[in-house]
Formats: sequence, C-alpha cells, structure tokens
Amino acid sequence: MIFITAKFSVRPESADRWPEITADFTAASRNEPGCLWFDWSRSVEDPTEYVLVEAFRDDEAGASHVQSEHFKAAQQNLPPHLSRTPRIVNMKLPQEDWSLLGEMAVPES
Repeated sequence: MIFITAKFSVRPESADRWPEITADFTAASRNEPGCLWFDWSRSVEDPTEYVLVEAFRDDEAGASHVQSEHFKAAQQNLPPHLSRTPRIVNMKLPQEDWSLLGEMAVPES
C-alpha cells in the first residue's frame, strides 16, 4: 500500500471550518475504489494544524487519486485556506491494513 501522512497548517480564520472546507474532497477521496482510508485529525497542541492520514491500495490507486477531478479541485480550493505548503511523508509498505500495537495489547474479554 501507499501510506501518506500530511500536515496542513490552516489559516486561523479557517481552522474551525476546515472539516467543512474539505468535506467534498474527503468524501470523494474515501469513495475511490483504491482508497483504504482517508482520515483527518486536529492537533491537540496547535489548533491550526490538521493531519491527514491516508492510504491507497497500490501505485495505480494513488495515481488515480492525484489525477481525479476532486483532487484537482482541492488543488485550487484548499491553498487559500493554508498558511504554508503542506508537509508530507509518503511510503510504500508491504501491508494492506493497520497492524496491532502489541506493546499495548488490550486483553480480550
């Protein structure tokens, strides 16, 4: 899979509305056949920072994502709400889902 984590620094006046601003892009991305997940989180330390954790099945799914109409629309619609260029980590991993964190295993009841 292709595993991506991106940090978005959002302008203060857009920070509370970021989930609404990205709603169409998020929904369309999640509906792509090769999307494994596409999840936003807001930093607990910086209320203007959002982190996007996304994964795609393979190179073909990743390419389809960045060539999609909703991605092209996001390239136009999201930057005016950002205070700087997003930072990204993009890796290929030989797995298809999250692994369990064995060091913090919760006993099954």
